[in-house]
Amino acid sequence: MSESAQPRGGEVDSNTLRILVATDCHLGYMERDEIRRFDSFQAFEEICALADQNKVDLILLGGDLFHENKPSRSTLVKTIEILRRYCLNDQPIKFQVVSDQTVNFPNRFGKVNYEDPNFNVGLPVFTIHGNHDDPAGVDNLSAIDILSACNLVNYFGKMDLGGSGVGQIAVYPVLVKKGMTSVALYGLGNIRDERLNRMFQTPHSVQWMRPGTQDGESVSDWFNILVLHQNRIKTNPKSAINEHFLPRFLDFVVWGHEHECLIDPQEVPGMGFHITQPGSSVATSLIDGEAKPKHVLLLEIKGNQYRPTKIPLRSVRPFEYAEVVLKDEADVDPNDQASVLEHLDKIVRNLIEKSSQPTASRSEPKLPLVRIKVDYSGFSTINPQRFGQKYVGKVANPQDILIFSKSAKKRQTTGDHIDDSEKLRPEELNQQTIEALVAESNLKMEILPVDDLDIALHDFVNKDDKMAFYSCLQRNLEETRNKLSSEADKSKIEEEDIIVKVNECMQERVKERSLRSKDGTRFTSSSQNLDIGGKSFAAQSSLNSFSDDEDTRDALLGAKSTDVGRKSSGFTRPSKDNADVAKRGASKRGRGRGTSSMKQTTLTFSQSRSTTVIRSEDVSSEEEADANEVVENSEEESAQQVGRKRAAPRGRGRGRGSTAKRGRKTDIASIQSMMSKDDDDSEDEPPKKAPPRVTRNYGAVRRR
Repeated sequence: MSESAQPRGGEVDSNTLRILVATDCHLGYMERDEIRRFDSFQAFEEICALADQNKVDLILLGGDLFHENKPSRSTLVKTIEILRRYCLNDQPIKFQVVSDQTVNFPNRFGKVNYEDPNFNVGLPVFTIHGNHDDPAGVDNLSAIDILSACNLVNYFGKMDLGGSGVGQIAVYPVLVKKGMTSVALYGLGNIRDERLNRMFQTPHSVQWMRPGTQDGESVSDWFNILVLHQNRIKTNPKSAINEHFLPRFLDFVVWGHEHECLIDPQEVPGMGFHITQPGSSVATSLIDGEAKPKHVLLLEIKGNQYRPTKIPLRSVRPFEYAEVVLKDEADVDPNDQASVLEHLDKIVRNLIEKSSQPTASRSEPKLPLVRIKVDYSGFSTINPQRFGQKYVGKVANPQDILIFSKSAKKRQTTGDHIDDSEKLRPEELNQQTIEALVAESNLKMEILPVDDLDIALHDFVNKDDKMAFYSCLQRNLEETRNKLSSEADKSKIEEEDIIVKVNECMQERVKERSLRSKDGTRFTSSSQNLDIGGKSFAAQSSLNSFSDDEDTRDALLGAKSTDVGRKSSGFTRPSKDNADVAKRGASKRGRGRGTSSMKQTTLTFSQSRSTTVIRSEDVSSEEEADANEVVENSEEESAQQVGRKRAAPRGRGRGRGSTAKRGRKTDIASIQSMMSKDDDDSEDEPPKKAPPRVTRNYGAVRRR
C-alpha cells in the first residue's frame, strides 16, 4: 500500500470519490503547556493541508474534534482560522448530496454548507461528535454546533434519543453521488456505551434507514460507510460496542475514540465489512498504543470498490515509550538507589538520542515525549519530578517521565492481551462515583436511583448542565406519581393501609428503576419539557420555583384536591369548594362534617421514608359516621394543642413539641415549614371567605 497519494498525472477520475479520513484531533489539548500547547493545531492544519494537496472531495472526521466539552476562546479562534484558510475557496464541488438535508443536518439552515450562496466552500468537512465534544445543556448543543452555525463544517450523526426504556434512534444516511459512484454515509455520534450496547440488543431500538430505489438504482448499488465514536476494546462487554452489533449491509466502518493507530482496514469475520481505526492525531495518553506512528487515511471509492492509502503525519511530536522491570536488570541493586537512578538515566538518554535521529516522516525537530513504565516490585520508588528536573529543555514532559507500577499476579495468569487493552484506555480516570460513596457509607437509597444521580453529577460537573439534578428529580417524581396512581385502588384501600401500600409501591418502583439503570438506561438531562398531571411545564432556570397555592401543590404532589385533612397532617386549609362547610364547622376548625358529597383529602406521612402521599376519595353518608369518630378523637388532641398555642407566646414551637410527644411523625415539622404561615392562622379563626392565594418561592434553582 503506497504512502504517496497524489493523483496520477494530476487528473482525478470523475467517478471516483476521494475522502480524507481522520479522527480524534483533540484541538485545545494541553493548551496551557508552554511546550505542547500548539501540537493539536499543527496536526490538524497538516490534515487540512494534506486534503488540499491530494485534491480530495471532502474531509471525514470521526469525533472528538475538540478536547474539551466547552473549548476556550483561544481554541475556537484557532480552529476557525484553520478551517477558514483551507475550506473557504473557489474550488468547484464535484459531488452532490441527494438525500433530505433537513434530516441529515438538523440545524436552522438544514442544508450542506457548500450550497449556501453566501459562502464559497471549496473543501467540505463532515464530522460527528465524540465523547469529549458531545451535546449538553438545556439546548443540547455541542461546540461543533458553533462551527456548523459558522457554515464551516457539516455536523451530522446527532441523535434524538426518543421512545421509552433505553430509547430509539433512526440512523439516516447522507447520500452522496459523484458520477456513477453512489455513497451512503451513516453517522452515529457518541452515545453512552452502556446505553448504546443495550439499544443494540433491544429489538427495533436502532433502525438503519436504507436508500430508496429510484432512477433505476437498487439498494445494492450504494457503497455504505459508517463512522462512529465508541469503545471498541472489550475489557467490559457492556461498556463497549461489539463489531457484530453493526448491520451486515455496511461496506466500510471508520471507528473513532480508540487512539491507537490501526489505519490498515481489517475485515470482520462473518460480517462482510472492513474497519479502519485511524487513531488520534495528537498523543493525549503517554501509553504504548500512542507511541505508534500517526497516520490519516485517503479513501478512494469507485462504484462498489475502494482503495485505502495511508498517509503519515509529519508534524506530530515524537514519542518514545519503554517498559522496565527492575528485578530483571542485572546491574541494579535493590539496596542501592543510586544504581537504580543510573540505570533509568541511561534508558532516558538512549530514548532521547533515538528520537533525535532524522527521519523522513518528521518535518522539523521537536522536543520528544518520553515515558518509562517502571515495575518497581521489590524496590523503592523515586520522585518523578525530581528525576525529571535534569531533563528540562531536553524532553517535552520532564515532570512525568517515569510512571511506577507493580506487577499483579492476575495479569501474569490471564495473558498479555488484557494488559494491552487496559493500557489503551485513552481517558481512564480514577473518579469516586456515587455508587462507591453509597457502598462505603452503607446508605440505602430508596427514592432516587443511584445511577441517575451519578449521571446527573457527571453532566453537572463535566458538561456544565445546571438542569441535570432538576431533570433527575422531576423524572423520578413523575414515575412515582404514575406508579401510585396506577396501582392505588381507592375503593378498597383502608386508611390504615395507606402507609403499607405506599411503601410497597415505592419499593417496586425503585427496584424496577435500578434494574433499568443497570442495563444502561439513562435519562436525558438536556430534555427539559416535563408532562406533569397532563400539563406541560418548561424547566427554566429563571422560573424554577414552587408556590404554596393549590394549583402548584397539585403539580408537585399529583393531587386533584387541595383540601388537607386535619386528622393526619396536624394542619388544615379550607378550599373554595368547601367554604360553606368551613363556616358551619368553624368550631371544628375547617372540618365540614355535614356534607355527604364533599371531597376528603388525607395527607399521610411515612416516617421510614419521609414520603408524602395525598389521596382523595368520596366520603358517602354511610361511611361518614366512622370517619367522624376518628376525626373527633384527633380534634380533642388538636384542641388541646390550640389551647396551648394561645396561652404561650411561642405556641408554634410548643405545639410541635407536644405533637412529637404524642408520637406524631416528626416529618410534619419539615412540611409545615414549607407551607404558608397562614395555615396556623386558619386554625385560630375560621375564614369567612376563601383565603387569598399566597405565592412564596422556595426551592428555586439559583443561576450562578
